[in-house]
Amino acid sequence: MNQDSKPLDPFDPADAFAVPNEWENGPDEAADSDPGTVFGASAISSAPPMDNLPPLEQISQPMAPPAYIAPIEDEYGSADETLSPVPRISIAAFCERPDTAQLIEHASADRRLSRAQTTITMGGLPAAIEHYHDENTPNLILIESGMRGHGLFEQLNELAAVCDAGTKVVVIGAANDISLYRELMARGISEYLVPPIAPIQIVKPISNLFSDPDKPFSGKVTAVIGAKGGVGSSTISHNLAWQISENLHLGTTIIDLDLSFGTAGLDFNQDSAQGIGEALSEPDRVDDVLLERLMTRCTDRLSVFTAPATLDREWEIDKESYETVISEVRATVPHVILDLPHVWTSWVKNTLLLADDVVIVASPDLACLRNAKNMYDLLKTRRSNDNPPKIIVNQVGVPKRPEISVKDFTEALGAEPNLVLPFEPELYGQATNNGQMLSEVNAASKAVAGIQSLAATITGREIEITKSPGFLGRLFGRK
Repeated sequence: MNQDSKPLDPFDPADAFAVPNEWENGPDEAADSDPGTVFGASAISSAPPMDNLPPLEQISQPMAPPAYIAPIEDEYGSADETLSPVPRISIAAFCERPDTAQLIEHASADRRLSRAQTTITMGGLPAAIEHYHDENTPNLILIESGMRGHGLFEQLNELAAVCDAGTKVVVIGAANDISLYRELMARGISEYLVPPIAPIQIVKPISNLFSDPDKPFSGKVTAVIGAKGGVGSSTISHNLAWQISENLHLGTTIIDLDLSFGTAGLDFNQDSAQGIGEALSEPDRVDDVLLERLMTRCTDRLSVFTAPATLDREWEIDKESYETVISEVRATVPHVILDLPHVWTSWVKNTLLLADDVVIVASPDLACLRNAKNMYDLLKTRRSNDNPPKIIVNQVGVPKRPEISVKDFTEALGAEPNLVLPFEPELYGQATNNGQMLSEVNAASKAVAGIQSLAATITGREIEITKSPGFLGRLFGRK
């Protein structure tokens, strides 16, 4: 059974090991007379597979500490871990059970594997050996096998004999045995996984195996968008970046992608003739040197790519250009905050789907509720291996304005807001007019406390509360 795991979607987010000498029937049994072989060596006849894999949702008492198992409830990964998208590679999975095939199909739909071509075939190791007698092997082979001991290693040896140089192999096995894991790693197996497995635990080793060696670092991208215009998404994104950089002491870059009307330059009191527009216009020229020239430094840890904020031209830029520029920026800094305009185009949708975290800002009215729910449902469905979008209900408590209560908003949305911020016009107005951050105006405000908690959630770190720097601190703290 072959399954092409890539559904057709016009809005797709982006277009040597050996037998151990000492084992025969298991790691504790008599030594094997075969001295061991590697990929490309002579084949050994295969042994029939044994159907003794534990079910995916449960596992017997382990014999040793697990080889590679994240907690099953941690289905999205940790907040401070970022996985890089894989390049255009080919992946072939050979499964023994339909449940495993379904799991790999789910993982292959992940945004980080969107460029990979994945095929799924039933039959396990024997099917892989037979298939590659006459075919070239892909970049990665995923093998499920319920065998262990001599039978497993005989078949792995036979697979090695038909594999091309450079092919990586990940084994999904049955024995949660640290000795087996170490031996496989010593012999060149790329990774060994044991049920229970969540889709992200398939994605993670693939991402790690095929990360760009020239750019091994990949910062975390958080996209912030308003459910409609005027709800404060830009202010929140800028203050979120400020809290991450100045209170969590993590390098952060803001990219203002509202090219015609962006306010990052105003909010940080920066006037730059150059910015992100030039990079997007010529993405093929983007490198570290160009980014450094276009970037405006606000503090030692915070940089901004300002928007042109001009109506002299219309910005017709394809989604691939946005993806290229964002990818280049994230390779230079731990955290990237995207300030997105309230529009719905292919590039906005693509950017949201590819982001590591998404924050939707809404006010408590009917239009915002409808738009927030539409975006939340789409992104939660299309990003099933990621954390759900974070919802911020902003500007709560505007005098004399009828509002949807937070309780009713939550029930209609089908999710608890991550943050509810009160209407504080004096605070926001003073900060906006002075080109300051909220914590510089009033560090004790509820809005600042809320954005600090959001920064802690996104980074997975506890924030260090600092006092307002005062006039001299504001004067000399920025560049």
